[in-house]
Amino acid sequence: MGAQRRVALAGAALLGLLGACTATDDTVSAPPPPRTSSASRVSSTTPSAAPGTVTPRTATSPSSTSGAAGPRSITVVMNGDMLLQEGLWQTARTDAERTGRGTMDFRPVLADLRPVVRSADLAICHLETPLAPRGGPFSGYPVFSVPPQILPALKWEGYDACTTASNHSLDDGFSGIRRTLGDFDRVGLAHFGTATTRKASRTPLILDVSGVRVGLIAATYGTNGIPIPSAEPWSVPIIDPARIEQLAAKAKRRGADIVIVALHWGLEYDHAPTQDQLDVAAALTKDPDINLIYGHHAHVVQPYDRVNGTWVVYGLGNAVAQQDADVEGVYDGNTCRVTFTEKPDGSFAVSRLEYLPTMITHFDGVHPMRWLDVAKDLHDPAFASLRPALRATQARVSADVDMLGAFRHGVAEARSPKVR
Repeated sequence: MGAQRRVALAGAALLGLLGACTATDDTVSAPPPPRTSSASRVSSTTPSAAPGTVTPRTATSPSSTSGAAGPRSITVVMNGDMLLQEGLWQTARTDAERTGRGTMDFRPVLADLRPVVRSADLAICHLETPLAPRGGPFSGYPVFSVPPQILPALKWEGYDACTTASNHSLDDGFSGIRRTLGDFDRVGLAHFGTATTRKASRTPLILDVSGVRVGLIAATYGTNGIPIPSAEPWSVPIIDPARIEQLAAKAKRRGADIVIVALHWGLEYDHAPTQDQLDVAAALTKDPDINLIYGHHAHVVQPYDRVNGTWVVYGLGNAVAQQDADVEGVYDGNTCRVTFTEKPDGSFAVSRLEYLPTMITHFDGVHPMRWLDVAKDLHDPAFASLRPALRATQARVSADVDMLGAFRHGVAEARSPKVR
């Protein structure tokens, strides 16, 4: 990451929205009919569940269908890097003074995307950095240890699980991994990537989503040169196609209907996939156990593409971060929404794929940072002063997503549903 330069943009009080992104298989199909459901939070493993299985809360804006109404279908949303720097901590402190929720309140930063996240049947985030003790000390780039107050906000936002494997996983050593995953467990957020035991590293996370079981696997290209502890060589999973395929097969044996692979890869600030990304994607997409691959780390949006018949979302860009403003695109991102639908043989495939452009406002020490749903906010008078920036983000994100011709295969920009 480059050095930070703070740039002022108008601050705005944010309200929620209902929005999402959607995905396509060989041909674009209509979205499944909705089914009314009630909201709940992620529950802990139940006696009837397989090891490593958790049950996500039900979407507030229903999208899944039951077998009685036709083929089963679920929607999954995923985001890019949650990379907390000092401007975000200060924003959370400022917002806490206004809301009265503790010493740091990250909810207002995330609020605009909350309906998008909660509308899905399963929502996955990526927390790139280890968590510090609650009172600090906190540190940013280049060696991170960030406020754990982000976790209750992610839970409130509607995330069911987060991946944790990244080049910063060992910034605070193995003790940082242990503390981070312990905090996830206390908040009730499922996680996969870094591990505190050998058994956990070998047990893919399986999430029960309205009766459809989704396996989640995560890995990173490296750890910024920090050696993986010799006593815990399994603590950070390094990208290895053979190992990922073994985990995918294990997830399927344990009952997963769908397997999603999240990879921390690519070259920072480069929109085009690297040869390493292309090679790994080419290998993994030949595995019939893997249904979708998506990535993060580049901090800018990378393209969507079909490889060997399997969708690869090379890079979602930043979700929430504060980085060098001189690098175009680091304040852009997109939320991907995938619809998986059951086929006649009982297997699942991507039936719809969409992207929702997002934008992070800059921090100047006065105006708080906000994570914005671009399509919705373009039509909101409260964001009139940001319309040129929002339009520019929308255009850049669309061009990046389509770099390898994704639109020809049915990928489309999502429309933000209206808030109920």
